[in-house]
Amino acid sequence: MTLDQLPPLRETLDAHGLMAKKAFGQHFLLDLNVTRKIARLAGPFEGCAVIEVGPGPGGLTRALLETDASRVIVVEKDARFLPLLEELREAAGGKLVVVEGDALEVDETALLAQHADGAPGRLVSNLPYNVGTPLLIKWLTGPWTPHGMALMFQKEVADRVAARPGSSAYGRLGIIAQAVCTARVVMDLPARAFTPPPKVASAVVRLEPRADRPSADILAALERVTAAAFGQRRKMLRSSLKALGGEALCAQAGVDPNARAEVIDLPGFLRLAAASGAD
Repeated sequence: MTLDQLPPLRETLDAHGLMAKKAFGQHFLLDLNVTRKIARLAGPFEGCAVIEVGPGPGGLTRALLETDASRVIVVEKDARFLPLLEELREAAGGKLVVVEGDALEVDETALLAQHADGAPGRLVSNLPYNVGTPLLIKWLTGPWTPHGMALMFQKEVADRVAARPGSSAYGRLGIIAQAVCTARVVMDLPARAFTPPPKVASAVVRLEPRADRPSADILAALERVTAAAFGQRRKMLRSSLKALGGEALCAQAGVDPNARAEVIDLPGFLRLAAASGAD
């Protein structure tokens, strides 16, 4: 059987008696028109392998297998889906690798070395709602740097990742993400696009690595500074950053100590991080 001969996803789920598990934050995309659009927005993939987390029944996986990616590596924690994904692997002619595991613990560098000859890896995933943010932080601050990412989150989280200063969504997540990558929302999806429909809308964020990515030390300092600043976001920086130097720190960084965190742009926070002293 080839990919073109596979039955529709709903039939495959029914045949295996599978449903989404709330405990895993699962909401499936079964419309191949939608998943193909996500794959187009996530590309191009020439010269790259793709890592997909939480493929479930493989709706997005099928679309990724149609791209020019050299290899598609899926990481699935829910063992119920492994037989179904194995059927997809057999139909993919050697292009699909199925890995059972927890994406929070996976070594992406090792995966790519073992299964894709060390090719650069792009991440494309409809992330499980309950681990989306921890996974993003791992990929932003961990030892492995993705070649690019197109990730689906709850709409509220997606807006935070791409938020600009002065907006209600602006905060730690957006600052850390945008220090490492450019970030923009490229697609919105209503709840009805999923099976079962979640209680909220979703969105796809495309993240591309910045050439001027901060060093690991500055990034760690940025996490400390933003934690303090947004931990008391209604306070002026001279108060919220008091433990890190307060007014003196702001003066050294050229940032208004009477401003609140929500109006300080990324360059301002990077100056604060540098002034606070990297590890």
